[in-house]
This record gives sequence, structure tokens and C-alpha cells, in this order.
Amino acid sequence: MPSRTLETWPHGAIMLDAQHTRFALWAPDAFYVSVELENGKSIAMLPQADGWFETELACPAGTRYRFNIDGEKDVPDPASRAQASDVHGWSLVVDPLAYPWRHSQWQGRPWHEAVIYEVHVGALGGYAGVEKHLPRLAELGITAIELMPLAQFPGERNWGYDGVLPYAPQASYGTPEQLKHLIDSAHEHGLAVILDVVYNHFGPDGNYLGQYAQGFFREDVHTPWGAGIDFDRREVRNFFLDNALMWLLEYRFDGLRLDAVHAIDNPGFLKELAQRVRQQVDIGRHVWLVLENEFNQANLLGQDFDAQWNDDGHNALHVLLTGETDAYYSDFAADTTAKLARCLGEGFIYQGDTTRHGHARGEPSAHLPPSAFVLFLQNHDQIGNRALGERLHQLCSPQALAAATTLLLMSPMIPLMFMGDEVNASEPFLFFTDHHGELAEAVREGRRNEFADFAAFHDPERRERIPDPNALPTFQQCAPSFADNAHTQLYRQLLSLRHRHIVPHLPGSVALGAQVLAEGAVTARWRLGDGSLLQIDLNLGATALDHPASAHLLFETPAGQSAQLPPYSARVTLSPVGEHP
Repeated sequence: MPSRTLETWPHGAIMLDAQHTRFALWAPDAFYVSVELENGKSIAMLPQADGWFETELACPAGTRYRFNIDGEKDVPDPASRAQASDVHGWSLVVDPLAYPWRHSQWQGRPWHEAVIYEVHVGALGGYAGVEKHLPRLAELGITAIELMPLAQFPGERNWGYDGVLPYAPQASYGTPEQLKHLIDSAHEHGLAVILDVVYNHFGPDGNYLGQYAQGFFREDVHTPWGAGIDFDRREVRNFFLDNALMWLLEYRFDGLRLDAVHAIDNPGFLKELAQRVRQQVDIGRHVWLVLENEFNQANLLGQDFDAQWNDDGHNALHVLLTGETDAYYSDFAADTTAKLARCLGEGFIYQGDTTRHGHARGEPSAHLPPSAFVLFLQNHDQIGNRALGERLHQLCSPQALAAATTLLLMSPMIPLMFMGDEVNASEPFLFFTDHHGELAEAVREGRRNEFADFAAFHDPERRERIPDPNALPTFQQCAPSFADNAHTQLYRQLLSLRHRHIVPHLPGSVALGAQVLAEGAVTARWRLGDGSLLQIDLNLGATALDHPASAHLLFETPAGQSAQLPPYSARVTLSPVGEHP
């Protein structure tokens, strides 16, 4: 068997043709590895250089297999392309060419057209359940759906951030072919599809890598979830690089959102990932790369990554809308209006400023285009990390929410919303898992203890009322109902205006700054790529302001109040080239 370099060695089971599969496992701590088949056959794998084991077998798609380590421990393939059931069970050989794509010529959408709708696949009924919503979302003006993580996790229900098999789409949601059908159907409706991927840690149940590849992890670097992943090792880097390329090339996802990259102690990995993606994706195809990064590293944005989720903007808006200043919101409790103005004028609020923990956070970002920032009023974290999973419309006035929604959907930043936002869904989005035994108890108690610092839950008896993440009803409550209402009509109207008047001119846009008008009120201006001037006036305070609109009023809420800026209102003006006020 010819030897391969580490650069080209693939992880997992790769079909060579319709009847033959190559199996490869990096197990540097093992002396002996075999492939175990469900029919009882056990085939020894040949040891290779640098801790690899490999063999080729007559195995068609659908074959159930697992690896045995040193004759003692059966483990799933860490690069399993699908699981027959749970993370502890049989892995499946998958034919990546089995699905007949109907829209193989789809080239994606340019980033400036992005209007993103985040969904939890399980809460909407699996891959087929999400597919039912595609026509409605496209008609509303959504241009992309973002799926919370799909990597196989333990049990039937989970947010997805406890995944342990990054290559295997969650089996309880459907088959790999059903996932591809969802993506294919989204493309039919003109919708891009983004996948949230977790490369910073593995979940606490079902990760066997440490038993035969301790070098996958670093004991000297710890994350909130355990030992850090050793991205200095080429085998480890390739494990995740190949995973990213699988989603983009085989499944034809249109982009990736990388979860909590501040927990990846290797900036070089992120740059290599972006470079590999840009090199291997076909020229002319639009693929989006988006970060979640608590460090606000502006240097990663622009050429390498398209944008970052702007938690700063959300946090300032949330404090203004709700008055809440517990926990991380305390970093936005002072000078909140000025902080919002800085967000609208410069992107990040924290650009090297000191947080409540006494640490400097962030880098200067004013040089970046507005489209380098993803703005949102809600997402899975900001709803689900609340003890009771309340949504924003249950925490602020409808007038204030309408004003903030106007800012969200009409600013040159990229808007993101969470499933149900457009209908003011009454159902909560709670934290849910499907753990058992001691782990279930630890998760339950850990969840309740998270809120000990919140004023509403200082009392231990009140914390006991926080829903048990492992209880089935906790998950069942989280399926939103969808019925059009006045808020939906606001979304539809604003998105229509955005696509008609703003999106075509977003390339080349620059922020011209933002000013505080009064407590809770700001005005912000941007020069769009065609030279026109976009201005948004936002008043989340309780006092009306003398701030009349220009002659080029595009939208205001409430309507008919352009002589003043009333309490809890927003106004959008768009001045043509050469007619700026």
C-alpha cells in the first residue's frame, strides 16, 4: 500500500468506489486497531507512520462499522459520516455522491445580500421540518437560513454545542440525504444555507479520542469545556479543515459560522481555514465565513472572514430596551447610548477598552465596512441563556421593539434574526439536553447555579424553578408557532425596502459616524456605495425630540411623526447622490 504524507491523509471511512472503502484512524497511543463490522467480522488495520492505521475493505454504503482499540475498547469513528443511532453506536459508510442534486448550478449569493434567519433544526421537526418553512421565509425577504450545529451529539435533543462527531449530521434530524435535500430545496427558493460549526471543544459524552489519541488535546491550555484542542498538530488541524471543506463541497452549504473562536488558541488555524476554503471553492461561487469571537479581533475580518457576530451591538440595544444590567450586560450599563453610537459608527464597542473583569478587549474596527458586522436583537444564546427563555417582545414595549427592528433591518450591517422573531413567538427557547445519570444531574445543577448572580434568582428556591434541561417538556416547549401578525408585516415591509433601496448599494459603503441626541436616542449616517446617504434616527428613550426628518424620508415608526422623533421610534431617510441634507 503506497504511503501518504500527513498533508493528504484523510480521517475516517472514504469510499473508493461503489463497493470498496478505505478506513483511516489516527491513534498514536494504540498498539493495535481493527475495523469491526456488524456482521461479526474483525479486520486488522495496518499501522502506518506517525500513529496512523489504515485498511481497505469491500464495504458498500450503509455498512455499519466501528473501531476496536488494542482488543479492548470499541469506539465509533471520530470522523464518522453518519451514525446508525447514537454517538456510542455503529458508524455508517456514506456515499457522498448518492444524492442527485437538482440545483447543482447554484453559485450562492454575495455577502451584502445576506438577511439571516437562525433556526434550531430539532425544534422545527428535523431536516424535513425546516424545509416546510422555506417558501414562507423566502417570501418574507429572508435570503439565508443558519442551522445551529448538526454534529452528532448524545441523545435525541441538544442545542448542538455538545457534539462529539463533527462529520456526522445528527441522526435524529434525518439522514445525510435529507440534509442535502433541505439545502437543495433552499437553493431552489434562492436561499443560502449557513452551518454553525464548533471547532473549539467536544461535548462531555461520547468523545473517545483521548483514549487512543491523547495528543489531540493540550492539558496546558483549558477552555470552559475542558482541555484545549491542540491545533499545532497537523493531524488535528486537518481533522477540522477537512470537516469544513466537507460541509462546503459535499453538502454544498453556502457558509460556516465558527462558534467561539476565542477558545481556539491558534490564530494561524483560522487563517489557514479561510485560505483553504477560498482556494478550494470554485471561482465564482459565493461562500461566507463568519466568526463568533469574544476578543473582537478586527484583524481577522475583511480578506479572511466576511464578518463577526456583533454581540456588542446586541448588548447595548438590550440594555436600552429592557433596562437589564445583570452579568455581562453590566459592561454596557454605563454610557449605554454612547456605546450604541460607537457601534453604529465604528462596528465594535470594545476596541481595546477594559471590561468589568479588568481585561482589555477588542481591536480598532472603524476601518471595516458595515457589512463586516452581523447585528441582531436576538439569537439562540441571547434567548436561551435566559433562565426562562423569554423573548424580547416579552421584555420591552412593542413600540420600542418596532423601532429597534427598524434599525436591525435597515442599517448597512448584516441583519440576523432567530426563528420566531418575525411573529413575536410566545414560546420560549430554553436550554435543553438529553443527558442521563450523573452527567444529567451535573448539567441540571450547573444550569441553575449559572443564575446565582442574577438578582431575580438569588433565592435558591427560585433557582429550583428553572426548567430541567434534560426533561422532555423543556424541549417540547421550544417549538415556535408561526402566524402572521402586525410584527410580521413590519418585517415584510422593512425587508422589501432593504432589498429595493439599500442592498444594491451596500458594496463600498462606509460609516460616517453616529451622535447621541439624548439619553436612549442616536442618529447614524452611512454613505452607500453609489454615493447616496443613509441616515437612521433611533429614539429608545421616553421623551420626544425635536429632530425633523429630511425631505427624503424612506420609513418611520410610528408613521406620520416626521416633525419630531417620538419616544420609542425610528426613522430612515435615504438622500440621493448630490442631494444630501
